[in-house]
Amino acid sequence: MSEDPTPVSDSPFRSEPSARDEAPQFVLPLVVRIEKAEPPARTDALETAARAVLTILADERSAGEGEWAGAMRDWQDARIRKVVRRARGAEWRRAEALPGITVTGKSAEVRVFPPVPLDGWPKDLARLQVSGTDLDDPEPPVDADPAAPVLWLNPDLGMSAGKAMAQAGHAAQLAWWELSDEERAGWHDAGFPLAARTADPARWSELTGIRLPLVRDAGFTEIAPGSCTVVADHPALRREPHGAGRAASTRSE
Repeated sequence: MSEDPTPVSDSPFRSEPSARDEAPQFVLPLVVRIEKAEPPARTDALETAARAVLTILADERSAGEGEWAGAMRDWQDARIRKVVRRARGAEWRRAEALPGITVTGKSAEVRVFPPVPLDGWPKDLARLQVSGTDLDDPEPPVDADPAAPVLWLNPDLGMSAGKAMAQAGHAAQLAWWELSDEERAGWHDAGFPLAARTADPARWSELTGIRLPLVRDAGFTEIAPGSCTVVADHPALRREPHGAGRAASTRSE
């Protein structure tokens, strides 16, 4: 449970049902470009999706009186649902024409859009496929930089690439919420460096016991409700006052 200043009975980190479930529900759409001839690498797609979430959270249009601020507040006041869809060719070009931000990785392109109501997707996004989004890594990913944030995936869960991308985005968002304004600014200015890796069983056991932000799935798709999917291991959260007394968790989709 987080020590976020939000009242405990209405915390965005709660896993059990709360008043937030009774609020209008919004979803953050993410679209990954998957061309038949050149699909992105799985790990790069996860990392790019996480950076896309952080990018829209930090965007000036998402704050204050910005054009996306109302939708961002409504979304974060309820469950922080995210859905990853895939597009190629003309589908991707139509998606790019809608308001949003495209984030590019080494091989992946992910476009993130302002939150929309669960039943209010734009037509050009609603028609895109969700299920079956899977990708591979041509080569095993290199070891993560221990000085940079790492999103550690549960080694005991099998998730499609689309599901894992959404979970990585959740974990990055939980880390963002836990950071101070100064720490957020530093991460932003550095270009949101991060890695997504599958933890080995021993490390996973350690990570889930040291009060880092932890994503718990709501069980809407693919995996059982309450499953722990990703730990956000940001170096700043291992230091006081964060790491000693804060453990954020949320349900996700």
